[in-house]
Amino acid sequence: MGSCDDGPRYRILWLVIDTVRILEALEASGLVGRPLRRRAMELISEEAGYDWIGIYALHDHELLLDEFVGDPTEHTRIPVGKGVCGTAVAENRNIIIDDVRDLENYLSCSLDVRSEIVVLIRNQEGRLLGQIDADGHAVGAFGTQDQAALSQIADFLADRWNE
Repeated sequence: MGSCDDGPRYRILWLVIDTVRILEALEASGLVGRPLRRRAMELISEEAGYDWIGIYALHDHELLLDEFVGDPTEHTRIPVGKGVCGTAVAENRNIIIDDVRDLENYLSCSLDVRSEIVVLIRNQEGRLLGQIDADGHAVGAFGTQDQAALSQIADFLADRWNE
């Protein structure tokens, strides 16, 4: 979520500015549910390094592809515990992978993908609703600043989930 290449300090500043811009646009849209999630993915996809961005909704013990922007994926259903997305749910934590080629449990969506970030989406009661999943074509495309930005967006989406 940032487009400035002048160093880490500027990347953090761009992440903050871009996150505020995205949240303001989502608030102003008045959307809820899937249309809101679609709009959020469209806005995030405009950010440098976010080559694929989507939401998987948790249903029972399976993640189902919800809204996304990027190339189509064959991974429309992911069992909990499988791949980075399923592992994030099984371990109840966000995950940042610098280089997916280092993983044995990786579900490849594209040969171009090098990094991935998964941020869980929870409602106010703490129930897991799903996750934001992003792929990048560069090694180390995502960091803790991306996690913080996506977490804010995840909280916003959770408040307006409307299954």
